[in-house]
Amino acid sequence: MTTTPTATPVALSHEQIAEMLDLLKDSDSVELKLTVPEHDQRSAVVALGMDPLDAQIRQVFFFDTPDLALDKLGVVVRGRRIQGKGDDSVVKLRPVVPSELSEELRASTGFRVEVDALPGGFVCSGTLKRTLQRVVSGDRPLRKLYSKQQRAYFAEHAPGIELDDLSILGPIFVLKLRFTPEELGRRIVAEMWIYPDGSRVLELSTRAATNEAFQVAAEARAFLGSQGVDLSGEQETKTKKALEYFAGALKSGS
Repeated sequence: MTTTPTATPVALSHEQIAEMLDLLKDSDSVELKLTVPEHDQRSAVVALGMDPLDAQIRQVFFFDTPDLALDKLGVVVRGRRIQGKGDDSVVKLRPVVPSELSEELRASTGFRVEVDALPGGFVCSGTLKRTLQRVVSGDRPLRKLYSKQQRAYFAEHAPGIELDDLSILGPIFVLKLRFTPEELGRRIVAEMWIYPDGSRVLELSTRAATNEAFQVAAEARAFLGSQGVDLSGEQETKTKKALEYFAGALKSGS
């Protein structure tokens, strides 16, 4: 169902590959991801010709309990403010088994099943998104950000926890840049997440159809390696780091 990337990414085992193939056949897409070690981020930005002035500005808010009860259940509740676009709210569950999801949910507008693959691991998630005019206004209950279907999806997987009781964790300041290297011939998305303590996570990703995931992964890996991007660093997930940072700040009162 899921594997956790290790500090030193290793090749997937035969059993993991078989598991991933089984998930892919019932998923909508796959997103191939790589986080670049902080010490290598500047050189990666230069090598790939990324211009931060071309990036879209975002603010990302997470909602959870101070002890991260939702995270422990595999539930992510999130809101985003997006420069030049409508805001959105998300309820995400991971891991999921696509074949076990209801037909009604799979047919829903805004619902997507995707496999996230990083060096050394992968996870399949089911995300239900809603477009909004304003994510965080401070004058209405949190549940009002989420549709009836989103609230039902949340309640099913987080029993006993109320949306209105969740704490705001964030926001995180994000720069998102889309670019298409001529040598690769497909779009790469770069996200720089900047945390209040000055630390950063730089994630590079590309989406692929499920039937071309392994070929695209090989091509992307070869391209990034040829540009001197470190492919062997510890893989750090943006969401996990954000949740732990802000939950720690809540506990310390800072």
